[in-house]
Amino acid sequence: MLPHSLVLATALLVAPMVAGAAPLPFKVEVKADLAEPWAMTFLPDGRMLVTEKKGELLSLDGNGKVAGKIAGVPKVAYGGQGGLGDVILHPGFAKNGIIYLSYAEAGPGDTAGTAVARARLVLGKAGGSLQDLKVIWRQSPKVSGRGHYSGRMAFAPDGHLFITSGERQKFTPAQDMKQNLGKVIRLTDTGGVPADNPFAKQGGVTAQIWSLGHRNLLGIAFDADGRLWEQEMGPKGGDEVNLILKGRNYGWPVVSNGSHYDGRDIPDHPTRPEFEAPKVSWNPVISPGGLMIYSGAMFPAWKGSAFIGGLSSESLVRVALKGDGATKADQWGMGARIREVEQGPDGAIWLLEDGGQGSPGRLLRLTPD
Repeated sequence: MLPHSLVLATALLVAPMVAGAAPLPFKVEVKADLAEPWAMTFLPDGRMLVTEKKGELLSLDGNGKVAGKIAGVPKVAYGGQGGLGDVILHPGFAKNGIIYLSYAEAGPGDTAGTAVARARLVLGKAGGSLQDLKVIWRQSPKVSGRGHYSGRMAFAPDGHLFITSGERQKFTPAQDMKQNLGKVIRLTDTGGVPADNPFAKQGGVTAQIWSLGHRNLLGIAFDADGRLWEQEMGPKGGDEVNLILKGRNYGWPVVSNGSHYDGRDIPDHPTRPEFEAPKVSWNPVISPGGLMIYSGAMFPAWKGSAFIGGLSSESLVRVALKGDGATKADQWGMGARIREVEQGPDGAIWLLEDGGQGSPGRLLRLTPD
């Protein structure tokens, strides 16, 4: 058997293949072995941050080599789908060094909920630390169970912070305006409620809500024209890509293009036109992970497309976006659960394997073949 370092140096210069599948249109390089990675983001100098579900925040160099750990990460409620989640930069990071983390936070008894913290990142040659950490948002209420935390984040072009909040496998909170579960949340960069939020005048957690009727939202991104796109897991079938609009209701759990896991039917979206229907849905499911909208030059034919990591489908999925419409384009078998998709500074596409259910948990870089 080859030494581990030699395996990493040579592995997957040819892309993984699924029996009978067409060759992949990109080269795949393995850049690092990680432990249950969940999210990544690039710093202005080309370095990157990667979260690991058990609670580690890692600093990596521009080639994907782990440089060290970041101290000061809040304690996470690890288990099931819970742990350390997303990491993004403040729009003014180059001047203020502020980053945001989402994570599962323990509550009283056996409860937990998603939280978002803001902190100043201080990096050294190897690792670094988080300073002045403050929690700026929490799911309310915290509930039992260890699923559907969501917790993806994105900054709008106007500087507002959007957060996805899963319904924690409780169904009805997605339609309950007195809870912020099953919603897309819109805040200021410090956690305040913007006065022009659609339900701001109602106060409390209701004021945070931008859209409702969501299940488990594991990707959110803005396109070049400022449209907000989101993808979420359906139940048994019915994974969705949605165009998120102010104050709209997306129907869960009243409607879905899937069914309950026990086979019971859920009315499809066309039966209830008052709810926003998905732009794209999948049966069978792809189990969507991260979402990225490509803007680089390395793959010019894909500029403006959405890329989705497929978990149970072990795939990378491309969705073509045009204006406010979307269509399925490509689905490439990757041989492992894909949790996260990001664009590198040079336009390369980077992936994180999930690190669970037999998936190795590697950091991959895709370049044109």
